[in-house]
Amino acid sequence: MKYTSLGRTGLKVSRLCLGTMNFGPTTEEKEAFKIMDAAIDAGVNFFDTANVYGGTPHRGWTEEIIGRWFAQGGGRREKVVLATKVYGGMGNPDEPNGGPGLSAYKIRQHLEDSLRRLGTDHVELYQMHHIDRNVTWDELWNAFEIALKQGKIGYVGSSNFAGRDLVKAQYEAKAHGMLGLVSEQHKYSLLCRLPELEVLPAAQDLGMGVIPWSPLDGGILGGNWDPKPGTRTAKQAERVEKLRPQLERFSALCKELGESEATVALAWTLANPAITAPIIGPRTLQQFEDTLRVVEVELSEDTLKALDEIFPGPGGDAPKAYAW
Repeated sequence: MKYTSLGRTGLKVSRLCLGTMNFGPTTEEKEAFKIMDAAIDAGVNFFDTANVYGGTPHRGWTEEIIGRWFAQGGGRREKVVLATKVYGGMGNPDEPNGGPGLSAYKIRQHLEDSLRRLGTDHVELYQMHHIDRNVTWDELWNAFEIALKQGKIGYVGSSNFAGRDLVKAQYEAKAHGMLGLVSEQHKYSLLCRLPELEVLPAAQDLGMGVIPWSPLDGGILGGNWDPKPGTRTAKQAERVEKLRPQLERFSALCKELGESEATVALAWTLANPAITAPIIGPRTLQQFEDTLRVVEVELSEDTLKALDEIFPGPGGDAPKAYAW
């Protein structure tokens, strides 16, 4: 496994981040344990989860599974750089504070609940799952500062923030004498390159690591673009048909390279200097093991150019992509 710093921090994380969203609803606990054990054995030390994972009506299920895995001992907790998130509603949405959003009240309460489910007294990275522009940064940074001083979190990160949100967050953090955000978790893939306009350049300028989620676009870039009939919604099937010419060219290129579609798609994200670690979300141990060699694959300039031709980006960063 290869490692890099998380943003401008001294924290070293693996170039692949184990996403756990499938644990519980899709992947049974026994298989999830095998995947996490295999991750540690392979040197993957970066695990990502969220308080809402598990879905309705069992939000928090995924964190509970991870907590029971930690409880087995063997140094499991000490070997993991653990990231979780806050924003989603965990209770009755009709309650005044039951819906999605951020507040000092919610951060304190949901952090305590996550720590209890995870069976630990701290998380290395605590991420806002979404921006909440109805809450002031004074309130947010004061809440995070308390959690940092208590040792319950190591760093603060964001997810699904716009470029302007990253800049505002860092400006306000500096005013509070704080380090601010160290990472942004963002949707980014060959089929979703819009972040190249603002988010990726902003994160780089601010010294933040970028953690792409859905780097295979729900499996479409992993060769799973023509599944059994009835396994996709009508809207998804329509999208795949629209993308079919590109996907066929992509598949042909991967065959020429002697690599799977998933390997090439993930290697492409790793080739971007803004990227810290794409999130892989294996449902099975075999899927996890098939992903590991990605960190050893280096795509040539010709291959990167061919991928740009198949999946064009926005044309550069802003404003060069749309102005002189």
